[in-house]
Amino acid sequence: MQMHPVKVYPSKSLLKRDDQLAWKMASVAADKVAVQKDVQEMIINRIIDNASVAIAAINRRPVVSARGMALGHKKKEGGATVFGAPSGTTVSPEWAAWANGTAVRELDMHDTFLAADYSHPGDNIPPVLAVAQAMGRSGKDLIRGLATGYELQIDLVRSICLHEHKVDHIAHLGPSAAAGIGTLLKLPQEVIFQSIQQALHTTVSFRQSRKGEISSWKAYAPAHAGKLAIEAVDRCMRGEGAPSPIYEGEDSVLAWVLNGRTVAEKKSRKAMYEELLYTVPLPGPGEAKRAIMDSYTKEHSAEYQSQALIDLAFRMREKIADFEKIEKIIIHTSHHTHYVIGTGANDPQKMDPKASRETLDHSIMYIFAVALQDGSWHHVDSYAPKRAGRADTVRLWHKIETTEAAEWTERYHSKDPDTLAFGGRVEIVFKDGTKLIDELGVANAHPRGARPFAREQYINKFLTLTTGIITAREQNRFLEAAQNLPKLAAGELSALNVSLPRGTLEEAKPGIF
Repeated sequence: MQMHPVKVYPSKSLLKRDDQLAWKMASVAADKVAVQKDVQEMIINRIIDNASVAIAAINRRPVVSARGMALGHKKKEGGATVFGAPSGTTVSPEWAAWANGTAVRELDMHDTFLAADYSHPGDNIPPVLAVAQAMGRSGKDLIRGLATGYELQIDLVRSICLHEHKVDHIAHLGPSAAAGIGTLLKLPQEVIFQSIQQALHTTVSFRQSRKGEISSWKAYAPAHAGKLAIEAVDRCMRGEGAPSPIYEGEDSVLAWVLNGRTVAEKKSRKAMYEELLYTVPLPGPGEAKRAIMDSYTKEHSAEYQSQALIDLAFRMREKIADFEKIEKIIIHTSHHTHYVIGTGANDPQKMDPKASRETLDHSIMYIFAVALQDGSWHHVDSYAPKRAGRADTVRLWHKIETTEAAEWTERYHSKDPDTLAFGGRVEIVFKDGTKLIDELGVANAHPRGARPFAREQYINKFLTLTTGIITAREQNRFLEAAQNLPKLAAGELSALNVSLPRGTLEEAKPGIF
């Protein structure tokens, strides 16, 4: 990997294109380096993973609404498929990305990568796949495009923190999806460069979508970024340009969105030029794109930082005879977990039994209480209003607090894969003064966990989540097509759609489209 310093420059510096981050990212996307075998196999795993969670969410209201909007933009020639609908029903690709991206994101159960920021890099799949279908590309083309999308989003997440500045993480997704589409279509570096810049410019939004009363927009946000990325590439293929330099300009994203406290405290543009610096790792020319191998999926439908703590709750409950004898529970964890899904967020909604599902899956207090009581986790039942309102659960839930522990914050940000961790240490204090203490660094499904996910587990996840929703015949057909991805010829990628039996797909309420 090559390390690239990224900072703000005054306009008079006339920063050369070769020195701009977006140009360097476009160079990675345009590089014709081969996709390695294990990366190819992991891409297939993640396509299966996305389909699993999308079909499990297929008739949830946000997904139904997104699908209804997409079906208002049908396109017989040059269209893309929509999850749930017959494969012969195609829509304009940006709307397919919108519908499918929402379905994938709704249950908060697909892949993740956490570093300086966090991400769900599988969000690259819907827009890149939609364009691949619409443009008649092959399975190999799709694999190359997705390798780029994963690589660039993960590289940005390794190095540029967005949430520190209350910016939603889709600001890294728009550029990566645009670059992935550029690789898919074998576009010139110039076109990819402009597309990356347009995609970033249009996908900066703020973290209120994940704060307070969290709504269905949490599922829509990455779908929106994917849709905008497709539109950006379309414009740039037609010869249009973008604001530039988008990262380094004096009125750019870095300067005024990610400037942190430097300018606010020092009231100085000079300080902004001198002190605001990021270092972004990117593959060098001819270097394989392997970032997907550093990401991991979810076994449980909840925020990723809760994955290890859910598994820990399962383990700890075996030593608890009576939950009513618990005085309090303290979760010692990372800064991020404490302040985003813990009591450090200071969100009363995270303690409210009537909170939305989207809010509850961002409340480690709720999640740990239910996992501790039930010894299992279900993407529907664990969030049901009746389950959330159970009196004994509410009593236990309100005894839980989180606290930041320096050790866990350090491990959360570790660059050493052997110490990198997203869990915590849990201290259960009983009314008689005794304590039960245990800790877990990584989830069981993590590559370093007790039961790492491999192809068998991805297939089992697909079968578990889709049984009773689609036919066994459709399950088998899709799994065969996905695992045969490298051999799918140009125009055959509609095989990656998953259709529900006739009459079982919910229809959306009427809107404008």
